[in-house]
Amino acid sequence: MVRAMHRTGVASLPLHYGKAPRWLVTRMCKLAREMTTIITREYGTEAFLSRISDPFWFQALGCVLGYDWHSSGVTTVLTGVLKQAVTPEEHGIAVCGGKGNASRHTPE
Repeated sequence: MVRAMHRTGVASLPLHYGKAPRWLVTRMCKLAREMTTIITREYGTEAFLSRISDPFWFQALGCVLGYDWHSSGVTTVLTGVLKQAVTPEEHGIAVCGGKGNASRHTPE
């Protein structure tokens, strides 16, 4: 099922520098793996992809996983977390990209 995107509001995210603490990323990966497993098993991979393609749902997922709600780094950090947490063998999808040097290895 394809949902149409409608503008529902505006989010103002200040730019933050630095990196997410390792302990937080480790916890985010564990929870992201479990949430992805549940969503893909219950609703399928297309439903998971539909959800993470919605910018507000994506931002909310980052918040649920424990990242600062107003942080500008949520996109790159959450992409990196999902890249570690989601496995093609288990979930039927792969996540590419990430933060910093990891983003340069995307073509591989």
